[in-house]
Amino acid sequence: MKAINDNQRTYMAKPGEHDRPWVVIDAAGKTLGRLATEVADRLRGKHNPYFTPHVDTGEFVVVVNASRIHVTGKKRSDKLYRRHSGYPGGLKSETLAQLLARKPEEVVRHAVKGMLPKNRLGRKQLRKLKVYAGPDHVHQAQKPQPIELRFGKER
Repeated sequence: MKAINDNQRTYMAKPGEHDRPWVVIDAAGKTLGRLATEVADRLRGKHNPYFTPHVDTGEFVVVVNASRIHVTGKKRSDKLYRRHSGYPGGLKSETLAQLLARKPEEVVRHAVKGMLPKNRLGRKQLRKLKVYAGPDHVHQAQKPQPIELRFGKER
């Protein structure tokens, strides 16, 4: 049998070992699902060479212009968002168009949340997501770097 070489060991990141920069993503004209996939990957840290599945190595992500996202097909009228109060007859539902008009940040947050792990780590990673309906945000002090995504229709 061959001895294990020290150079071939798998690297496991430790919490707090790497800095986590802030990035800004402009959602104007981007397709909702593709945007959510990219944001979820950045929150998890899957773009880093030191990605470790059980450690939060991702970035803080600021999404601006959430009200100007693009969806394909008839999703604006057909896609439903449902919530239940817990009481009999407490089911509320609204279409994507209604939710975009009322609270566009929740559309992006809901899509990203569905792509993160369903555990404590996923909840911790979702807290690093900041979504704004317009082009302005309050995180200039963190000096976020703009990221250009290479998909979507510019409208």
